[in-house]
Amino acid sequence: MRPDLNLVAALVGRDARVLDLGCGDGALLEQLITRQGCTGHGIERSIEGFHACIARGVPVSQGDLERELGELPSDAYDWAVLSLTLQAVRHPARVLVEMRRVAPRRIISLPNFGHWRLRAELALRGRMPSSRALPYSWHETPNIHLCTLRDFELLVAESDQVVERRVLLDGSGRPAGRTARLEPNLLATGAVYVLRDAAPTETVSSG
Repeated sequence: MRPDLNLVAALVGRDARVLDLGCGDGALLEQLITRQGCTGHGIERSIEGFHACIARGVPVSQGDLERELGELPSDAYDWAVLSLTLQAVRHPARVLVEMRRVAPRRIISLPNFGHWRLRAELALRGRMPSSRALPYSWHETPNIHLCTLRDFELLVAESDQVVERRVLLDGSGRPAGRTARLEPNLLATGAVYVLRDAAPTETVSSG
């Protein structure tokens, strides 16, 4: 399983109801269900990912996560997870709102398009950059809404949610070292966020 998914599994903990949006091959849900006593359901767009989930015995629906998410009942899950997928949805702000509706706590991970290597590649080479987290050529990428960590945190605040926890990631998808915390938007290659609703008198912060 990807290192960032191990981190997500640790954040979810045990005995929770989990919705995994864009669940890929089902590795995360398999871990949560078989090792952590969770119940869960995945939504996956690709046929390959859907069949991989079936092979693992993971409950899954095949379809567009934005449409499927809008049809789910409110408060149906304890956690809603969106891992390295927000940049590929058509309406990120709407997805955040719908995740908030179906689960009191949300985990979202995303690559950071503000990382210094990507900035340098665009500035020095004049070409759209790529990385391990963003490996596609510009003309074939599924990623349609690239953002920086700062962009995402502003979107969270605008949706009346709070960053409860933020774990910065290095190039391998593991927690980044102390240096990245000095200037996350420049030095972290991505991040995993835990979101919750803002209290009525609480100031929304970026964590």
